[in-house]
Formats: sequence, C-alpha cells, structure tokens
Amino acid sequence: MTMPAEGNPRTARLVAIARHIEDHADERLTLASLAEMAGLSPSRLQKVFKDAFGVSPKAYQDAVRMRRFRQSLKDGERVTDAIFSSGFGSVSRVYGEAIRDIGMTPKAYRAGGAGEVIVYACRATALGLMAMAATDRGVCFVQFGDDEESLMARLVAEFPNAQLRASPAQNAPELDAWMEALDLHISKGAPRPDLPLDMRGTAFQMKVWQFLLSIREGKVLSYSEVAAEIDNPRAVRAVASACAKNRIAVLIPCHRVLRGDGSLGGYRWGLERKRALLDTESRSS
Repeated sequence: MTMPAEGNPRTARLVAIARHIEDHADERLTLASLAEMAGLSPSRLQKVFKDAFGVSPKAYQDAVRMRRFRQSLKDGERVTDAIFSSGFGSVSRVYGEAIRDIGMTPKAYRAGGAGEVIVYACRATALGLMAMAATDRGVCFVQFGDDEESLMARLVAEFPNAQLRASPAQNAPELDAWMEALDLHISKGAPRPDLPLDMRGTAFQMKVWQFLLSIREGKVLSYSEVAAEIDNPRAVRAVASACAKNRIAVLIPCHRVLRGDGSLGGYRWGLERKRALLDTESRSS
C-alpha cells in the first residue's frame, strides 16, 4: 500500500492512522474512533485518507486482513484458522472479500461486460501513457501504450458490450486517486498500492493472479516456481499464458515472473517496461 512521506503534520497523522489499522487489523475499528484519533470528523478523515492512500480506512483494513489471510495459507495454516487469525469474523466475511477481489465469474466475463458501466482515464507515467478502467467493484484494466486511441481500442476489445465512460476527476475521485497512487509507484518507487481489483478469467488464471499478488516487491520467481507454489508443477506453460493474459498491469505484478534461466521472458507491454519496473522495485526494496 502507498505510504506517503511524513512531510507535514496532517500526513504524519494519516500515516499514524494507517499504521494503527495495520497493528489492529484483527480488531473492530470504526471510522468514528479513527477520526477521533486523527482529530478530524469522520467524513473529513474518509476524504483525506482516500486522497492519501487511494482507498478508504475500511478498505485499507480489509486489504491488510486479506494479505494476512493469503500469507497464512501460504504458511500452511488451515483455512478456517487463517480466516479467524487474519481478523475476519466469519467464514462468510472472508469469502465476501474474496469475491470483491476476484470480481466476476468467467461466465459474466464472457458476456463482454454487458450491462456494466466502466469508467476509464489516461495518465502519462515514466513507462509511457497508462490507461486505467474500473467497475464499481474495482480496477479491471491497466495497460500501457503509445497513444490513447490504441489503449481505448484494447479496452473496447476486452469489454465490447460495456458502457464505457471517460472519467472527469470530479465524478470519479477514486479512480483519479488510484491512478495517482500507481503513478507514484511507477515513477517514484513508492510501494505498489493495494487497490480493489475486479479480476476476470478462468479458474486457473485467477489462481495464478491471486498468487502473483503475494510476491513481495523486489522478489522474482520463475514460471516453474509459480507453478510449484500453486501445487501444479507441470503447468509451467499455463502459468506463462496466465501471466501473458493479465490485463491489470503492475497491480497484478506479472512482471515479477521470469524464465528459469533468469532472463526476462515475455511481457505484453514490452520488455523495456518490465526491466524498468524490476529495476525500480529492486532499488526501492
């Protein structure tokens, strides 16, 4: 998650609130209690926290819990134990969060976004022009290109039946904040923002993408290591294919997966961008 530099008193207070949430993620934290700690009204805290971190305090806490849940499973903890030790109060809560993170079913994805409104925007970054699009569930598309026309053509190809709307910042402040947070990661080496994602794909692709979210910044794995980690060691080519079909660049960090010999392998947005991301993350970590 993006942790702003503590350059002024307000930012320092927000960072303190974020750290309090991380330290007490397994507890019930209300917006009112956090606002009292910050010396702000609940509505004001909600706004400035979102401006700083790209997500609300509640979404921030949920993301911390989900990250701990995934790590507990990787460490071999039983599912039920992992659910409660991560701070989720019930089995239904964690699966509700998983649905939010995973997004639509493959059947709904095959419908091409029919009946959906997808908001999009473009922004210049150190890696070139970036397009981000989101549903009401979260980010569903992040891609890089040389011009807005080609990026919009890709968005239409992914969601041909959706209603696509350009996003003026005043009508979609979350998307604007999310793009700012991701740009800070790409351009300035800030931590990768942990944003809500609306991922769409086959069950196997989802499994690969969910695992990619657990790879730490500065660390790289081979396609075969990823296959082994998801308990399917023979599926090396399928893992590579899932990485290639990732449509949410950087936020799902497929750039952290290399060939077995350590070479870069492929990257749908170009090997120069892959190398630049890895170099930035290596320096930051």
